[in-house]
Amino acid sequence: MISSLRGTVLSTGADHVVVEVGGVGFFVFVPADVAHTARTGEQLRLHTSLIVREDALTLFGFAEPLELEVFTQLLSVTGVGPKSALGVLGHLTVDQIAGAVADDDDAPFRRVSGIGPKTAKLIVVQLAGKLQPPAAAPAGRPASAADAVVAQVTAALVGLGWSEKVAGEAATETADSASEADRESVPALLRQTLAALGPAKAGGARG
Repeated sequence: MISSLRGTVLSTGADHVVVEVGGVGFFVFVPADVAHTARTGEQLRLHTSLIVREDALTLFGFAEPLELEVFTQLLSVTGVGPKSALGVLGHLTVDQIAGAVADDDDAPFRRVSGIGPKTAKLIVVQLAGKLQPPAAAPAGRPASAADAVVAQVTAALVGLGWSEKVAGEAATETADSASEADRESVPALLRQTLAALGPAKAGGARG
């Protein structure tokens, strides 16, 4: 069993990276956010799951151990295969997945390509009580104007075809480094976030 990899990124694609470890290049399917942020020539560590089939050995990799754990849980759901589970983790964060299951809300899963209404409902039903509760927001922290802007920018990016996960993380990261004025301006933050995402990777992050 290959449980993790750390090596040099040789190439990236819309849904995969090739990582060289000890002179051997491993083709690893990864969520869209990992594929988007991986850079050729840089070091990358992935927590991996090796899926063994009669005709293939396929590696799936994740930046965080908790993502791998949720991937394994998703595979236990009737009708969810490795590619569908990867799609869920590419579209939603771990907290979003856990929150949807806790709220008995299958709508977020129905928005994932390849997940139909029946499978979305099964994810909610069969994972109930099995996932770590979503991280709580800091007590007493009021929502700010900047938070509302990040939410609007995220929604705009989703409308342009980016996944909720990639859009949300990109908008948050851009806001963290933006000026106070830009953090409170939807057009300014949207322009900066789109520039950070870059046109070259846009197609690969969609879906």
